[in-house]
Amino acid sequence: MSATSEFYLTRAAESAREAENAVLDNVRERCRRSEAAWLAMANRLTRAETVRAEHAAQKAARTEPAGPALPVSGNA
Repeated sequence: MSATSEFYLTRAAESAREAENAVLDNVRERCRRSEAAWLAMANRLTRAETVRAEHAAQKAARTEPAGPALPVSGNA
């Protein structure tokens, strides 16, 4: 299974809710650190997907023909 940015963002939101409901300071801080880690993973994945898409577009642009081929005539 491959993780998605939606999965990471969902986990970050869960951690934020847990932090808000935490009674103990150390639990609240742990949940905030967890939220930050999940958000960092979502951002890293989003950046990687963007770079991958840009590379794929550049590769596609390099492999596409420049234009229609000109007919070759034997009478010059």
